[in-house]
Amino acid sequence: MSFPLLDEWLPANHDQERPQMILSTVSGNGVPDARTVLLTEFDSEGLYFHTDSRSRKVADITGNPAVALTFLWPGFTRQLVVQGRAEVASVPELAAAFETRSPYLQQLAWQNSSEFAQLDLDERRSQWAAFQPPAGAPSTWTGFLVRPTRLTFWGSNQDAASRREEFNLDGGDWVSSYLPG
Repeated sequence: MSFPLLDEWLPANHDQERPQMILSTVSGNGVPDARTVLLTEFDSEGLYFHTDSRSRKVADITGNPAVALTFLWPGFTRQLVVQGRAEVASVPELAAAFETRSPYLQQLAWQNSSEFAQLDLDERRSQWAAFQPPAGAPSTWTGFLVRPTRLTFWGSNQDAASRREEFNLDGGDWVSSYLPG
């Protein structure tokens, strides 16, 4: 997968400011859900994000790997929607992604649990301040590669009607079309 628009629209993987995206899934009961996650990186295989293996989103993906990722730029100037299938990222990729996380996000990976969430604010602050994260990622750290099957790029236009440029995977080839905004 090589899309110059992805390279143009998304920050380089080495950029410390990672974009937020909305991850949409469908539960085993057919109920849609959406939440914000960070894009860790993207490459010729697809787009990656990382999370806690005990989360509802992981349960949803395990039951139905069809997902959508939505990026929205400030001022509603651009929107990118990626539809595809999520699969667990490789072990080397998981380790490398954890190492690039900020100290805050690494500690969050260690302490982000239902039990911790149940504590009152003072106790969470106290335990957070006292915690010394071990080296490496916790066993609950996981990540996903989303292999796109459709990408839709929308850009606003003050001088004319906006439009979407859409790319659909069809038999191993990408087919592009323009759609009304």
